[in-house]
Amino acid sequence: MLTAKLGDRSLFPGLEAAAYLAHAAISPLSAPVCERIAEVTRDYARGGMAGFVRWAPQLAQVRRDLGSFISADPSEIAFVANTTQGVIDVAFGIPWSEGDRVVLFDGEFPANVTPWQQAAREFQLELVWLSLDPFHRSIEEGLAELDRALRQGVRLVAVSAVQYKTGLRMPLAEMAALCHEHDAEIFVDAIQALGATPLDVSWGIDYLSSGSHKHMMGAEGTGLLYVANRCAASLNPRLAGWLGHEDPAAFLIGDEPQLRYDNPLKVGARALEIGTSNVMGLAGLGASLEILAGLGVPAIHSHVEAYLDRLESGLAERGFRSCRAKVAALRSTLLSMAVPDDVRLSSLAAALRDRGVICNTPDGLIRFAPHWPNSLDEVPVVLDAVDEALAALRA
Repeated sequence: MLTAKLGDRSLFPGLEAAAYLAHAAISPLSAPVCERIAEVTRDYARGGMAGFVRWAPQLAQVRRDLGSFISADPSEIAFVANTTQGVIDVAFGIPWSEGDRVVLFDGEFPANVTPWQQAAREFQLELVWLSLDPFHRSIEEGLAELDRALRQGVRLVAVSAVQYKTGLRMPLAEMAALCHEHDAEIFVDAIQALGATPLDVSWGIDYLSSGSHKHMMGAEGTGLLYVANRCAASLNPRLAGWLGHEDPAAFLIGDEPQLRYDNPLKVGARALEIGTSNVMGLAGLGASLEILAGLGVPAIHSHVEAYLDRLESGLAERGFRSCRAKVAALRSTLLSMAVPDDVRLSSLAAALRDRGVICNTPDGLIRFAPHWPNSLDEVPVVLDAVDEALAALRA
């Protein structure tokens, strides 16, 4: 059986691209993930609910694996459909007081903005907008700007672990410490980090949400929400569903009638599991987590950083302008560049796609996001494709 190795795409036998650099959008599914999903679908095809009975214990292991992946207790993990669901659950679950202030960052992906805007309207909150520019310049300058806002009184800071547009990696441990110093909580949208950039909730993170279809290399429609035990008791699960109750399925399996509507809700993250989970997707995520844990996220991050070092240098020589942080601690596995002035961004991306290089164009930049299967030997192939594309567009 094939095993995962850094820079080896053998577990992706059907991947067509010469260089797939769009893991910050959607990762292709590896053979072990596809096989795990297929195994579940075969069991469901053969046995219907018997398939669920077989796989339900496996989901408990996925929950434990997710907890280990971010250094959380399994009781602090809820399964959600995507990052946004987790943001909404927390935004509408915090016991707000009128006038509470929430810090947001200008340039965040809308998934970590819209729910807070909606909560602000519903609960009469005040949104405080900060620029990401000070963090691009230095950790110290960014933290000083955050500290000034916190001194005015803040209930919660919402931030992405890695910024989707520029790849800026936020100093979460320092930000969490600063928040707690001022009696504020911190919420983290982790989808551009988990699986490729080290992240640990023991840094002081209070809430975290992430889908699994990017750097965790799972399928769409699955994800996790983390609620720290220290925050669980105060959380008001306003959006709870039937599975949020204690012992929610007892009335379906007992000998005597047990249906009732007054069972207490669970405390913490598990109260926010609203209904039936995506069993197939979660099983596939479990297979991917096994691969990621075996390789180690720090090793994956180092591998991708080496790839991006070479790619950034080559693109800079061709007139691209890098948005990558100068400070190593603020770098992720995303490389975003401004294209040369005489080139149309969308045309370049299409030309690269035609040449087998798959990347994305978030908000006016071209973004390259490799992962553990990408070989360093790909970089010259990518640069050759860039040269061909530029020549064709300039002809």
